Amino acid sequence: MSSPTDHEHAVDVKAPVRVAYNQWTQFEEFPRFMSGVEKITQLTDDTLTWYVNIAGVERNFTTKITEQTPDQRIAWTTQSGPTHGGVVTFHKIDDDTTRVTLQMDYDPEGFLENVADKSGFVSAQLKSDLENFKTFIEDKDAATGAWRGTIVQT
Repeated sequence: MSSPTDHEHAVDVKAPVRVAYNQWTQFEEFPRFMSGVEKITQLTDDTLTWYVNIAGVERNFTTKITEQTPDQRIAWTTQSGPTHGGVVTFHKIDDDTTRVTLQMDYDPEGFLENVADKSGFVSAQLKSDLENFKTFIEDKDAATGAWRGTIVQT
């Protein structure tokens, strides 16, 4: 068993905080800007099933949103599948610019995932996905939807 790896990346997007946050809450849209994510099914307000194929490794897993505060943060952890969890935060730079910061702890399973993690592939992929989100949101006048609810796990 390997030890978890911490990853952190940030990107400044030309969109107000509300627009960037609203777009991020549209989880089923993630395959449009996250390579390797084939499909996400939102089961409930706080439960998602992910179908991914990263570097030839197919995985399905379920995540639970443990905290969600509109325009500020969304935190999650896995309930099944590869062990990971993290938080994405939204910081107002100015009225039209938001810093989106992604922090994720990832515990790779098996030889291929460990090699991908140790070689920097996972970190590079997360950084690329944030850059793709930047392009995705900046090419739009508004988010494709929004969920403004608050989730707090007790």
